[in-house]
Amino acid sequence: MTNSIDKLSPRKQQALQTRKKLLEAGKEAFLENGFQKATISQIIKKANTGYGTAYVYFKNKDDLFMILMEDLMNQFYEIAEIPFKPQSKDEAFDLIQKQVRLFLSLAVKEKNMMIIVKEAIGISPEIDQAWYKIRERFIDRISIDIKYAQENSLARANLDPSLVARGWFYSNEMFMWELVQNEGSFSMDEIIHNLVSIYANGLYE
Repeated sequence: MTNSIDKLSPRKQQALQTRKKLLEAGKEAFLENGFQKATISQIIKKANTGYGTAYVYFKNKDDLFMILMEDLMNQFYEIAEIPFKPQSKDEAFDLIQKQVRLFLSLAVKEKNMMIIVKEAIGISPEIDQAWYKIRERFIDRISIDIKYAQENSLARANLDPSLVARGWFYSNEMFMWELVQNEGSFSMDEIIHNLVSIYANGLYE
């Protein structure tokens, strides 16, 4: 089977390769220097491209970093999209526990990059806004799962799915940052057990 990239013109293939090189160089520069100290000059040098070429693809380092952040967050979103069709409270509990473990484990696995994300959110208004949109995407997805549980008489019908989803995501986010930054004294297992128990027992009948 012919790879779809092979169907592109040589010029477009070259453009994709250049963009990929800049993203790889950017990730390397951010991991080495942190978000604030990394510069577009460092990235251009690592990618071995010209200044003019780099600015064709990204208007600044914030723009480049947002692509890296979104690519990383898509891995987390794959976890959020794991099919959620429980037939009982116990099955729902198991599925939720599995998702939380995968979510937090991925954050720890990618902790070096996640630390840069945390730094960037606190420095760049553009990245802070991008993070807000990422949050809303997760919250919307969680709301769908809660609505499913309510429609199937598993969850309490008098709770607002959006509000519950928001609180659930923020709780996970808080513990995610603690684990990534090695803050707090609780293990991942303790966090998962307590977090899921409170959430599931509060939501499910």
